[in-house]
Amino acid sequence: MNPPQTVLDLVEHFRRNADDLRSNRYNETELRREFLDPFFEALGWDVNNRLRYSETYKDVVHEPTRETEQGIPDYCFRVGGTPKFYLEAKKAVGASERQSRSCLATSALRLVF
Repeated sequence: MNPPQTVLDLVEHFRRNADDLRSNRYNETELRREFLDPFFEALGWDVNNRLRYSETYKDVVHEPTRETEQGIPDYCFRVGGTPKFYLEAKKAVGASERQSRSCLATSALRLVF
């Protein structure tokens, strides 16, 4: 199965603009809005609550109040109101491509299931 075109476009956008995206000028909020939100939307998550579910049943809660072992995450992904995993967004400032991949792998391991 091929990845959604949106995901391929995000990867290409990052490749073309990697130096700027790793700079101090680019912040975590921009990372979430420009990369993470579209990525999870492409995977089928209703990141912006377009279906207008009540707070109890939203697919994605931004900056939920529940604290995990790693602190308060940026996202809580839910199905039927039940949390399935949490995600903390961190950008790799000034990191090399290898360091960025390592940071991504470490972040993935921090997901709480």
